[in-house]
Amino acid sequence: MKNVKDKLGFKVSLLSISLFLMIAPQISSALPLMYHAFPGVSSAGVDTLATIPNFGIVIGLLISPFIVRFISAKPTIIIGLLITLVAGTFPMYSDEYVAILTSRLLLGLGIGLFNSLAVSLIPEFYKNDEEELAVMIGYQNVMGSVGAALASFLLSYLVTISWHAAFAIYFLVLPSLILFILFVPLSKNKNNVARTKKDVAEKQSINGRVVLISLLMFLIFMFYMPVSFALPGFIVSEKIGTSSTAALIAGISTLVGIPIGASFGFFFKKLHDKVFPLGFALVAFGFLLIAMSHNFALLFIAVIILGFGFGIGVPYMYTWLDWAAPWNSINLGTTIVLVLVNIGCFISPTVISAIESVFGMSSARDIMILSAGAFALIFIFALMHYVGVHRQQKNSN
Repeated sequence: MKNVKDKLGFKVSLLSISLFLMIAPQISSALPLMYHAFPGVSSAGVDTLATIPNFGIVIGLLISPFIVRFISAKPTIIIGLLITLVAGTFPMYSDEYVAILTSRLLLGLGIGLFNSLAVSLIPEFYKNDEEELAVMIGYQNVMGSVGAALASFLLSYLVTISWHAAFAIYFLVLPSLILFILFVPLSKNKNNVARTKKDVAEKQSINGRVVLISLLMFLIFMFYMPVSFALPGFIVSEKIGTSSTAALIAGISTLVGIPIGASFGFFFKKLHDKVFPLGFALVAFGFLLIAMSHNFALLFIAVIILGFGFGIGVPYMYTWLDWAAPWNSINLGTTIVLVLVNIGCFISPTVISAIESVFGMSSARDIMILSAGAFALIFIFALMHYVGVHRQQKNSN
């Protein structure tokens, strides 16, 4: 038991639950097949099926610490995985929109229960081995992207069968559930409970910079989500490909983010806070290129640029958060950011649809142009922030 953390089976089992942190919206490639499956439901309503899990994740994130205090971490994770498995696969057997919408909400709730634990459990086992801890955290950071890419490539085949079959991707949870039950020995730790009570009792706070970062992340994810729910419709409507092509593109986009995210330290070392404006300039350019795409080759290049920009821009935001949050309130700041990120993802189709109505937009291409414009504004803010900070530093010297 003492050396269980050194066993391969344990490491694989512990990391495997992170495979599903980004899997909720991956069925978006099947959305074009679902637009006519629910009479009386608008396309924005169908798009919500891809984003409502994010609202469930918010609920799960908020209630998970309280459940852990009563039943400990391992049962909480197992319950979360079970809910993810059952709720995720439920649409395979249903044609009722409201029932499927509810199951998607519960899917997010299940993921939310183990979302933060997927990260926080690693230091519990490797806190006395700094090098091994760094290695495990590095692996954990890319597991979500690996799971999303795996689901996308699997989906590229499943959508050729039916939209119902697309939801079979959530059966991927089953082997992870079995591995976690068998190989991860977690028991209720009174010291952890005592530490949790101490952390709760200690006064935490946020400052203006945390609020700014949270609002920026809210906008970033709200206007980035069209990659999930609108890009598949764009690919089909522009006759660039099929729903299977859309799933393949989603998988490629996710795979691009893996090495870029893993190399963020290198880019930050070379570019420092120039990464902030550069990353979102590339995201804006990527969306614009997508809107201009009429063939698979240009779309492929656009998605690569988009993934590169997002892959360096978002990690910078979390790095900035670590600097900006009060030293004893980083967890609180991170929770606030995660909540706003998931709310931004959840309301994205509704907000995008409302903006479309106001400005008379009607096509998926228009949505891509809208996102390009939003990220152009974020880039302008990032550039002004970069210039302002460095001017202030120069004056102080």
